[in-house]
Amino acid sequence: MRVLQNSLSISHDIVSRTVQPGDIVVDATAGNGYDTLFLAELVGDAGHVYSFDIQTVAIQNTYNRLKDAGMLSRVTLINAGHENMDQYVHKPLKAVMFNFGYLPGGDHHIATKPETSILAIEKAMNLIVKNGIVMMVIYYGGDSGYDEKDAILEYLKTIDYKQYSVLVHQFINQINCPPIAACIEKIK
Repeated sequence: MRVLQNSLSISHDIVSRTVQPGDIVVDATAGNGYDTLFLAELVGDAGHVYSFDIQTVAIQNTYNRLKDAGMLSRVTLINAGHENMDQYVHKPLKAVMFNFGYLPGGDHHIATKPETSILAIEKAMNLIVKNGIVMMVIYYGGDSGYDEKDAILEYLKTIDYKQYSVLVHQFINQINCPPIAACIEKIK
């Protein structure tokens, strides 16, 4: 087994060490439902997942994955942008997960944008409890995502270190723009 895992594995490892049964969490980018299902398994019957996506096809894909796994009762699917999460979620959160970029297998012209993504990160930071996290995987390369990657990484540098710890995990010697994992932990 490799010691240095890819960004998705690191993301799941950090989240699984943070989220406990009974917690309330958000999947800010439902996509094809893999992270929503992962979170639903972690929170158990007593917890809940709010899952957001602007694309109807993503909500449907996530619905189907949850239904097949028998996890629909643990999740609220919301067909809205993640920058609106505070309009739907009124409970303290233990974790918020983001996958920035476009829907795998979807239209590359429909992707997360720097302005709404940074706004969503800010709202997530306000919703998480002490020792809660905002976990991000930033996909870029090929035909999109460079501006968003740069904007998010610059934004993360500005976060008050007295209130939050920020960690960025990035392979710097790999080709083809490997995804970047970033985590914000609320410390105060």
